[in-house]
Amino acid sequence: MEIIRAKHMGFCFGVSGAINICNKISEDESNFGKKTYILGMLVHNEHVVKNLEEQGFKIVEESTILEGRDELQEGDIVIIRAHGTSEKIFQILKDKKVEIHDATCVFVTQIRKTLVEMEKKGYDILFIGDKNHPEVKGIVSFGKRVTICNDLEELLSTTLDPNKKYCLLTQTTLNKKKLEKIKNYIKENYSNVEILDKVCGATQVRQEAVEELAQIVDLLIVIGGKTSSNTKKLYDIATSYNPNTYLIQDETDLKNEWFQGKERIGITAGASTPEEIVIKIENQIRGIH
Repeated sequence: MEIIRAKHMGFCFGVSGAINICNKISEDESNFGKKTYILGMLVHNEHVVKNLEEQGFKIVEESTILEGRDELQEGDIVIIRAHGTSEKIFQILKDKKVEIHDATCVFVTQIRKTLVEMEKKGYDILFIGDKNHPEVKGIVSFGKRVTICNDLEELLSTTLDPNKKYCLLTQTTLNKKKLEKIKNYIKENYSNVEILDKVCGATQVRQEAVEELAQIVDLLIVIGGKTSSNTKKLYDIATSYNPNTYLIQDETDLKNEWFQGKERIGITAGASTPEEIVIKIENQIRGIH
């Protein structure tokens, strides 16, 4: 039995950066005694969030802040999660005079800045992504003229004004192949849409790596959080090449029967999955055989 890891998997620098911000705040003696909060899930992995809570961080939800039900006081520390947040939340936090530490991924920040800049230049924004995902909600909140489409099918049912100029932007974790289909459709049908491909580089190489791995193994394990968008896309790509693909959170989700008659086991992990979880899963798989 052979376990083969994807060439690129696990923590991306955006996730690592967000966790490092939390660790520095936790270790800074000047913060001892201060209340420290994280806005929602810092990253979409339940194990990471649990570890941060054990360090003393409290989770405050956006909805709680928007409804005025939070307990935030002047001087409290609030960390903006890696997915970013809305313009309104930023303003509320500033008004409360809390100490804000922005752990938003640099790719998300770049897309947000581009959206604002392109609107100022007179463009309407055509945004491709999951309108219910916190990253997308946060980014588009900074715009005034934004049309959101989840995929090509939704884009096909959207009418674009030929007299307007549009800028196409995307969620950072968008499936690269789906994006290529959307770009081809736009190029063939619209001359008034400027396409700015902003898919995260880490996302792209992870998707390419799992595509390659899925074709050479008997079984593939995708590790990640239930709410992780990039993990779900890795799973979708893998299953399109290998039906023996399973999405799990940790070693407790493994089932012995999956591995019967399988010799080459592939493993990949979402961008928010800690290395220690991967190691536990690998050890459990070795114990099954």
